[in-house]
Amino acid sequence: MKKAIVVGASSGIGEELSRILSESGYVLGLAARRVELLNKLSADLPNKSFVKQIDLTSPDTAMRNMSDLIDDLDGVDLVVIVSGTGEVNPQLQWSLEHICIATNVVGFAAIANVAMNYFLEKKSGHLVGISSIAAVRGARYAPAYNASKSFVSNYLEGLRQKAKNAKYAITVTEIMPGYVNSDMAKGQKLFWMASINKAATQIYRAIKNKKSHAYVTKRWRLIAWLIKVLPAGIYNRF
Repeated sequence: MKKAIVVGASSGIGEELSRILSESGYVLGLAARRVELLNKLSADLPNKSFVKQIDLTSPDTAMRNMSDLIDDLDGVDLVVIVSGTGEVNPQLQWSLEHICIATNVVGFAAIANVAMNYFLEKKSGHLVGISSIAAVRGARYAPAYNASKSFVSNYLEGLRQKAKNAKYAITVTEIMPGYVNSDMAKGQKLFWMASINKAATQIYRAIKNKKSHAYVTKRWRLIAWLIKVLPAGIYNRF
């Protein structure tokens, strides 16, 4: 029986991906801050699942709870870290910057660290992290968010390199979504907005195919390339 943990399973992409994984035969560990939503989801899934509260803003506790959840499942094959936060922050309020960094950088790294150390000991496994198109370059309207997602991208690349150097059967997948119709989508007139189901389905396909990198939806690859090659003088006008 395949076993997976989804961190951030209480809503949005994490909830939908959990449903897809359960329907595909996975026994699940469901983790997030809002346990009441996890319990509701767990009761609705076709396969067995375990619930554990994990709050990325409390990294030490989150790491212990993540280890406990792995033990609850008696081991795990796949860990997907969906949890994240971000706000449009044109006034550069430190409270918004701080919670974004605490969640997307420190919290993400803490959970990825537990998962990767487990997989290195096991010598196999699959770690998936949700980055963003925002990781490509900085942005004045959300400095911490874009920077935090760049951290996610680079951290996952480092873990992937570590796994390859160890010559273990460990896959590290980075998912870079564009706009998805979830609570994380901020602003007006957002284009190429994907439904939660479409995004989760494409993420599941990338997991099945053991991709090292995937854009969601696929056409965001073009936007990422354009953002990378734009001269600073032009990019800074946006």
